[in-house]
Amino acid sequence: MVDYKREGVARKRRIRQTILIFLAVIVLGFVTYGLSRLEPAAPSVDQGTVWTGPVERGEMVRRVRGPGTLVPESIWWVPAVTPGRVEQIFIKAGRHVKAEMVILELSNPQLELAALEVEWQVKQAEANYQDLAVRLQSQLLDQRANAAGVKANLEEARLTAERDEELVKAALIADLQYRLSKVRADELAIRNTLEEERLAISQDSIEAQLAAQQAEIARLKALYQLRRQEVEALRVKAGVDGVLQQVPVEVGQQVAAGENLARIAQPETLIAELRIPETQAKDVTMGQKALIDARNGILNGEVIRIDPAVREGTVTVDVSLERPLPPWARPDLSVDGTIEIERLEDVLYMDRPGHGQADSLITLFKLVKEGTEAVRVQVRLGRSSVSTIEVVEGLSQGDRVILSDMSRWDEYDRIRLN
Repeated sequence: MVDYKREGVARKRRIRQTILIFLAVIVLGFVTYGLSRLEPAAPSVDQGTVWTGPVERGEMVRRVRGPGTLVPESIWWVPAVTPGRVEQIFIKAGRHVKAEMVILELSNPQLELAALEVEWQVKQAEANYQDLAVRLQSQLLDQRANAAGVKANLEEARLTAERDEELVKAALIADLQYRLSKVRADELAIRNTLEEERLAISQDSIEAQLAAQQAEIARLKALYQLRRQEVEALRVKAGVDGVLQQVPVEVGQQVAAGENLARIAQPETLIAELRIPETQAKDVTMGQKALIDARNGILNGEVIRIDPAVREGTVTVDVSLERPLPPWARPDLSVDGTIEIERLEDVLYMDRPGHGQADSLITLFKLVKEGTEAVRVQVRLGRSSVSTIEVVEGLSQGDRVILSDMSRWDEYDRIRLN
């Protein structure tokens, strides 16, 4: 009797344990299913470590920015006229110079010797000219004397012929003697004509010979002047007024003809040479206004040239500056330039996020629940400026978004802000 009672109690205990285990499995299944349906907990982010900004509507000024330097609009290079050796440098870079100031001095003994040789050739040619002039003048005098003798003889023969003609008429001499006198006079007339022509030719010949010698003297004088100018060019002058920027040679250095010895700039004609990123330079046009930040102050300017070539990802843009320039403006001064592209009226815009590019689709965290949380949203961006960018869709006026880099939270669609 007792054994049956114990077996009944044990059976009930086993049934109760089985039921409890079955219920525990069911409860565990429901709990597991419920937990699987829950979203992962949103991570917490320190609000002081993120940069946020509002979405606004109104006028948006599009600008592009790039670094650059102030450069002279015109640069004067002083070349070496002749080869030579740098003997002395009188003026160092940075000083204001006048056109007649000597910057440095070269030496070239061969050039100075060549100038002396040409000088002696000029003197020799002048002496030859004087000797030739005397000899030709003497020859001309001899010819004139000879021509004068022929003319005198001609006059005497004519008088004799006239006398014999009268005597023949008076039958005092024979007719033959008159005819001989007449032939003599005719012969001397021909000789006189020839002597006059010879004298004229001699005068022309003398003038031609003297002119040829004068031309040789003029040639040698021009050559001597050139050699003297080359010697004088060994004392290298500035040539223009301005600031001596560079003297790229040293004392003792041998320089070739045409090598640059100095660079001079005129500081009153400086322009800003900006390097604009090629992705932004497409909107830059001639005549656009610009602001040049030179650290010491702001200069107003206007775009005057856009380089058609791209170098190292940038486009060079030249900006003219308002005159007069302040005293601190000098060549090679580093500046930052901002060019105003256009003004957009009544557009939705925000501060430019760290990873946002113009005309792109990005995701941003938008603040919700009074700024205690942020949810990921897709935003289409439009036209961009230096610090702002147009919002095409995805956000509304008054929204506030996180603009700093949130790439470390890419796997989350929601975050909490502490």
